[in-house]
Amino acid sequence: MRLKDCLIRVSATLLLLLSLTTLAGADTLAEKVREHTFANGLKLLLVERPEAPTFTAYITIGVGSVYETSETRGVAHLLEHMLFKGTTTLGTSDYAQEKPLLEEIEEVGARFDVLKGRKDGDPQELDTLRRRLNELQERHKAFVVKDEFSRIYAENGGVGYNAFTGKDLTTYLVSLPANKLELWAAIEADRMKNSVLREFFTEREVVQEERRRSYDSDPQGMLYEHLLATAFTVHPYRNPIIGWHSDIENLSLAETRDFLQRYYAPVNTVMALVGDLDFDATVAMIERYFGDIPPGTPVPSVTAVEPPQRGEKRVEVVFDAEPSLLLGYHKPTLPEREDYVFDLIDLILGQGRTSRLYQSLVVEKQLAADISTSAAPGSRYPNLFVISATPRHPHTTAEVEAAIYAELDRLANEPVSTEELIRSRNRLATDRLRYLKTNSGLARMLTYYQTVAGNWRYLVDYDEQVATIGADEIMATAKRYLSPANRTVAVLNKEGGRP
Repeated sequence: MRLKDCLIRVSATLLLLLSLTTLAGADTLAEKVREHTFANGLKLLLVERPEAPTFTAYITIGVGSVYETSETRGVAHLLEHMLFKGTTTLGTSDYAQEKPLLEEIEEVGARFDVLKGRKDGDPQELDTLRRRLNELQERHKAFVVKDEFSRIYAENGGVGYNAFTGKDLTTYLVSLPANKLELWAAIEADRMKNSVLREFFTEREVVQEERRRSYDSDPQGMLYEHLLATAFTVHPYRNPIIGWHSDIENLSLAETRDFLQRYYAPVNTVMALVGDLDFDATVAMIERYFGDIPPGTPVPSVTAVEPPQRGEKRVEVVFDAEPSLLLGYHKPTLPEREDYVFDLIDLILGQGRTSRLYQSLVVEKQLAADISTSAAPGSRYPNLFVISATPRHPHTTAEVEAAIYAELDRLANEPVSTEELIRSRNRLATDRLRYLKTNSGLARMLTYYQTVAGNWRYLVDYDEQVATIGADEIMATAKRYLSPANRTVAVLNKEGGRP
């Protein structure tokens, strides 16, 4: 038997064993995930793992920046900041005395915002309102108890307390000792019921500074923002999660509170708890603390549909930084068949040092200092397959771009070898299993797929779906989507620099 044939058979055997292990793991996962939907729409996913006396909790609200309107862009990210500020009982030294001051701050701040937006505004009145707002905010500091959520969690053994906002969702997470379940339930239910948006105007300035730091002064952030704004003409995926400067500056406290009260509610929320917990006792605990919260308003689906792209789009960003390149190709999202294919294409082309793009452009031709691929910017709606590259001096973005296209043409016209296909399937399976082994990884994936795919069981037959994808399907998908007419090119160059 030829060595190549032998390697193929051995690889196929290993894949079969891995697939059986993976499918067994999937079956086990399907059996181990317990779920309960409460009367107000709140959904619980729980996996009992008694190996260590801890648990990880993820609370995911199915609302992100894609659901904002032109009047509320940036509000989901701002709310992520604001929901760390506390409630009527946490984060305050005396809410009864604080409340009238908060109401006055809101009234003066709203008047200030209206006046600053008027071209005929009286500068003297504007200055008076600014000084009054600053004075009130200074007085308010006496009532603020900073970072009380973090302090309580830390004092009770909590680790990894954090939050993040994406295009499709917002998540709050923490890991705690198993005997602190009631503490967690009390704190998070209080946050959902009684959040107080204190320090709104100062936090709005913090977010504006974050935008300056992460986009206006960061070349990669700036380039990525231009890629999305160019690739999408209709769909709100074109807007940055943080919002544009004018969006942040003009977000009102009333609009922010309305967004919070409508959408950050049980009917849009899924929580995953993974660890040393009893299902029945946990259901009873969550019912006790969250059961009386009104359901809220279901987040409406985005009705905007990005029209098919009918020609290459290009944008150049001039900035005092080393040249770089982003290519974006429109693609379907999960659970469409092509999304599974793109998971394999992602590994084959741009994941790790053994990938085609890395081997060709970085190792062999030494055109690029770095190169990678990913899906962006969200997953609930059709998105982009993105290739990111940094030229190696003295090579240019044009040279790198041409070399990338050569590799894409190869993928579209030459079948992937059996060995490469098996290796990519194995990598997908092992990476996913490694992630699922941790409490945090499993909790995150459960809430993510429940929110984005509509059902966490997307995880269960994932490997089975991928195993049915062959070389011909990869070629056909690459030929259909990785085409010149479907791409957007964003290039960052120094002023006067070579493309």
